[in-house]
Amino acid sequence: MTLEQKRPLTLRDVSEASGVSEMTVSRVLRNRGDVSDTTRARVLAAAKELGYVPNKIAGALASSRVNLIAVIIPSLSNMVFPEVLTGINQVFEDTELQPIVAVTDYMPEKEEKVLFEMLSWRPSGVIIAGLEHSDASRAMLQAAGIPVVEIMDTDGRAVDSMVGISHRRAGREMAQAILKAGYRHIGFMGTKMPLDHRARKRFEGFTEILAKNGVEIEDRAFYSGGSALAKGREMTQTMLERSPDLDFLYYSNDMIGAGGLLYLLDQGIDVPGQIGLAGFNGVELLQGLPRKLATMDACRQEIGRKAAEIIHARLSEPPKETETAITLTPTIAFGDTLKRR
Repeated sequence: MTLEQKRPLTLRDVSEASGVSEMTVSRVLRNRGDVSDTTRARVLAAAKELGYVPNKIAGALASSRVNLIAVIIPSLSNMVFPEVLTGINQVFEDTELQPIVAVTDYMPEKEEKVLFEMLSWRPSGVIIAGLEHSDASRAMLQAAGIPVVEIMDTDGRAVDSMVGISHRRAGREMAQAILKAGYRHIGFMGTKMPLDHRARKRFEGFTEILAKNGVEIEDRAFYSGGSALAKGREMTQTMLERSPDLDFLYYSNDMIGAGGLLYLLDQGIDVPGQIGLAGFNGVELLQGLPRKLATMDACRQEIGRKAAEIIHARLSEPPKETETAITLTPTIAFGDTLKRR
């Protein structure tokens, strides 16, 4: 990829875009001085469109950056992203670079706010989950003038670089394994979409293969918040009471899948003979279940390591060339809940 450094936006850029002086732009962005509402609105609109973020360490060192890497993720409430952070730390621990973490709760407006605040401290790079962002967030990422690595997903277009897996491919491969095992009456349970874009893409890949084989999802349910294990038990019970002929349950993550497994075992249901199950993420914490849940490893630590390696290489002196798109390949673990044929 090109090693040409992007120039960070300055007050002059906002001044030229809004048609007012740099001093007026400064007053508006610092909320100081007497500025008309019309001028203030024009300046703020220009700054947002450009993706300009004010520098909180402005002054004599305004052109410098700190050795902080902004890491923006949607959640810390499950085991997925802590493992990504472990991979990132493994690379940065012997360098001067220090990751700082912020959480968005899968909310685009919160991501926009978090990104604005973190960029205002002029980090040296950004690692951010997902490829889907608001227009304002994308503008800030493009205008930051620093290495940006979007992680977890490669089904889309990156702002700069991306590291992850193809979630559509993951969904397709799980569907193929389920159909090959002879299951045909399938229910799906997962997080609310479309905010969880990666779960949505797996679902799209999954249903694509089912449709090509003349099979449809016979029942589905979605949840948000609360204990995933408890939700998995509750949703599984409700779905089977509603659709007793289902012979396979596909969950968007391992935690609700584990809850479903525990419910089925409590009911004395033959797993995987009568009903098969599969989740996603390959969460190591669940290896202590009475039976191993079929799942697919999302390559979480490797994603974190690869993303951090890109940042480190781009910030080296001299900068090193890096790949702009790294797609890792997850594999299915059949466990004890998915028949092999």
